Parts: sequence; C-alpha cells; structure tokens
Amino acid sequence: MAKLDQLIKELCPDGVEYRTIGEIAVDIYRGSGITRDQVTPEGIPCVRYGEIYTTYGIWFDKCVSHTSEEAITNKKYFEFGDILFAITGESVEEIAKSCAYVGEEKCLAGGDIVVLKHNQNPQYISYALSTTTAQQQKSKGKVKSKVVHSSVPAIKEIRIPLPPLPVQNEIVRILDNFMDITAELIAELTAELTARKKQYEYYRELLLMFDSSIQWDELGNIIDFRNGKGHEQAIVSKGKYIVVNSKFISTNGIVKKYSDYQISPLFADDILMVMSDLPNGKALAKCYLVDSNDTYTLNQRIGALKVKDNKLVSTRFLYYILNRNKQLLKYDNGLDQTNLKKNDILSILIPLPTLSEQERIVAILDRFDAICNDLISGLPVEIEARRKQYEYYRDKLLSFKEVGA
Repeated sequence: MAKLDQLIKELCPDGVEYRTIGEIAVDIYRGSGITRDQVTPEGIPCVRYGEIYTTYGIWFDKCVSHTSEEAITNKKYFEFGDILFAITGESVEEIAKSCAYVGEEKCLAGGDIVVLKHNQNPQYISYALSTTTAQQQKSKGKVKSKVVHSSVPAIKEIRIPLPPLPVQNEIVRILDNFMDITAELIAELTAELTARKKQYEYYRELLLMFDSSIQWDELGNIIDFRNGKGHEQAIVSKGKYIVVNSKFISTNGIVKKYSDYQISPLFADDILMVMSDLPNGKALAKCYLVDSNDTYTLNQRIGALKVKDNKLVSTRFLYYILNRNKQLLKYDNGLDQTNLKKNDILSILIPLPTLSEQERIVAILDRFDAICNDLISGLPVEIEARRKQYEYYRDKLLSFKEVGA
C-alpha cells in the first residue's frame, strides 16, 4: 500500500480522471452467435456469454470452449487485453458481468457478448468494472424479468476512474494477491464444510437403518400433502412473508426472498420438500422443518407434508427419514432435470419403530445436528465474510477523488 500511496502522490495528487467506457474504447462491438451444437472439443477458442457468468472471473487466459472457425459465418474476434461483457442474463444485479482476456490466442466472441478494445491495463479495467459502483451503473434502468438485457450504448455509458498506468498496475498487483489469498482461504473452508457434511450424513444413515422386523407403511398413509404455487411475479425486496423455494431449503433458511402475498401459507411442523432440481443436484428431496415464528408462503415445486397422527410417527423423526431420501433420489438420472411427482413421494415406504424408539433416535440426531450445524452454518458465514472483505478492499482501492470535484 505504501508504494501505491507514493505513486498516487506523485502521478495524480489532485485526483483521478473518470472516463466512460465509450471514451476509453478504441473499438467496441458485439460478438456473433455460437450455438451449443457448434461447440467442439478442438478448434479455435471461443467464449459463449453464459460462460462469463459461470466460468470466468476477473481475468482468464484459456477458453473452456472451442468451435470450428469455418462453421461461423459472421466472425467476431477478441485478443489479449480485450474486455468481454455478457449483455444477457437472468439477474438485474449481475447483468453485464465482465472479464478480461489475457491469453495469447486469437478467439471468437459468441452472441450476446460485447467486446471492448482499449489501451489500459486490462485487469485494472476488469477490476474497476466489478466494483459495486460499476455494477449499479450496469443494473440501472434494467427491468427484472426472466431474461435481462443490456446493450452497447448502455455499456458505453459506464463511468470508471482511470488513473495513470503505473497506478493501475500497482492496484492490479495488490488485488491479484488479495484475491489469491481469499480464494485459498475459501477453498480450505469449503473443504472443511464438505467433510463435516459427510460426517453428519454417515451417522444419520447409520441411525436410520431399519430392517423388516419393524412395521413399514407408505408415506401417503401417514401424511397430508399439498403443493406450493408460483411467486416469481410477487417477489419484493422486503415483504411480509418469506418465500420458501429450493434455495431457501438447500441453505437451511439462510437465503431468503420475500412476498407481500401469502399464496400458500405454512404452519408449524410442516415438513417442506424440494421437488425439482438439476441433474445430480444437491437440493432434490432436501427437507426443511417449519418450527419458528417466521411467516412463510410456499413456492411452486415445493411440497408441504403434515403428519396425520403424532401418536404413530414423530414429525421430527419423519423429517430425518425424508431428508434427501434415497427412495426419491433414484429418480435423478443424472441427465435431465428431475421433477418429483406427488405419487412418487407418497408411495415411498417409511419405517415405523415404536414412538419411544423414534424419540430416542430424534434426541441423538438433534444433539448431533446441533453440533454439526453450528459448524455447517458458521462456515458459510465465514466464507461470505471473506468474500465481503475482498469486495470492501477492492471498492476502497478503486475509489478516487475525481479531478476538479
């Protein structure tokens, strides 16, 4: 930081100029469509817009996709130093995510990508475009819908600080180092979280293993079932009701959306189950037990199950039996999205040991669950804290007094 402070003192003591992307651009243009069928194992490297959201960070030097150059009619290339923007996405908050290409090969840009050519440090431009302030500019005026769009004119209007190149270079060095350290810490925490989850799942499976010597019955004879309804048009930033969707259940209630409309109310001791997930997903048949004073509303593709007779089966025992139940996971073929049907769920067999035995098992699992969840809930919080710490220092480093302000 001392070196950066000295460079700023020497090269821009009175502040930094702010420039729009349009002013920075040597050239700026849209890519040309590359379909999924045109992606090949070998050929010219290429980037499709979705990969900017899912695969690439601040910068990258190798493309994960290739295509046949001859198959693309209207070729749009990018090279070392160019910035790529994804101008179509699913989220207003992430629209126009960008990254810098610092590889040596000449590559093709797919459709819904904007390519920026410039004469600045590419990694600096990419860092500056990732800040909270830049993202607010990218999101401004965008309409929340299933698909969100930006454009070349909108990209050109984004305004970022543009210090002299030596200052840019030093900021990149600092942020690259900080990002490496953050990534290493997150990897360690993620590995610890995975190990804890496996440990918990092992002991849960051991305690919930039963043979034919006890009574079994179909779930449909034990519970009442109801489906949720769609809330996508009713989501608000802060509403009266927490919308229970698959993300809410898979994160044990950490990730929340809200609605002012209670389309399908929930009640204490409802067992909620995710009925739809991507191939090999971690949310399918994941359950959540309603046991708090929060007021919920049930989203589509989430099932709510209520025990009919608490003298026959304990709700918490059934919750443990149902959570990621193997009889339901068999419907995931690993190729297509799995959509559990009501009859799939109601036809699974449930072991029914005596109520006292159920309560004994629940007591053990509750204690084990509490110990593990302290760690499991704590680690994601720590991971998120590391990310926020990085974002804080990134935004701080890229905030300058503007010349003449």
